Amino acid sequence: MQKIVFNAHYLMYFDTAIADYWRALALPYQATMDQLEGDLYVVKATVEFHASARVDDQIEVAMACSHIGNSSMVFKGAIFRGNEHLISGEIVYVFADPATQKSRPVPPALREIVLGYEAGAPVSTVKTGSWNALGADAQALRTAVFVEEQRIPEEHERDAADAHALHAVAYNRLGQAVATGRLLTLQPGVAKIGRMAVNRVLRGSHLGQQVLRALLDAAADRGEREVVLHAQRSAEGFYRRLGFEPRGEPFEEAGITHLAMFIRL
Repeated sequence: MQKIVFNAHYLMYFDTAIADYWRALALPYQATMDQLEGDLYVVKATVEFHASARVDDQIEVAMACSHIGNSSMVFKGAIFRGNEHLISGEIVYVFADPATQKSRPVPPALREIVLGYEAGAPVSTVKTGSWNALGADAQALRTAVFVEEQRIPEEHERDAADAHALHAVAYNRLGQAVATGRLLTLQPGVAKIGRMAVNRVLRGSHLGQQVLRALLDAAADRGEREVVLHAQRSAEGFYRRLGFEPRGEPFEEAGITHLAMFIRL
């Protein structure tokens, strides 16, 4: 046996990298294409082999949009083992009507987002404000994550605290709400962050971190000395990496194991 990666797998690696590219743009792919009333279809894919990856290699896949034509988008990829360049690739997509699969111009908004990202522009912004200002977008996200995905009863997810909390919502450059959280005052000098939710397909893309930092900054501006939260155990590592420490033993809340955590400001 050659013990090298089968040739066709490299296209799968590039396809996976394209999925991560959309996450890096803070664009949930299906919702984005629905909003833009189109979809992207592969019309050409090429792979150039410089050396083979072995079955036990750790590799890195790089991807960038190199050109946007009238209806086409060209992505160039490269696969590395350490500093060794193994594979080059190019994938050409055409933006088209999903019903007829006939090409149509790449929407200006998508063109602007991709070119901006390649130039280093931010892909999201965080707004803070009242429930009246941000509640509709925050609630849609929370319902999708807590009620529909995690099956928390809706009456447990909603409470009266929303009315006097400070809310934060992250928006991508299409104006889609993609992450949210809220800040409450528990007692003088102590605030609580809660209802942290990120669009399911965009987790791990720093949106939750942006929302959390916006809420921590707001707490610091208000003169709070400490911020606490109840972290789902699956998110414990996320909060630890941002400086939160555990307090006490795990407990059940809404049928999900949580851990109290805190950070001093």
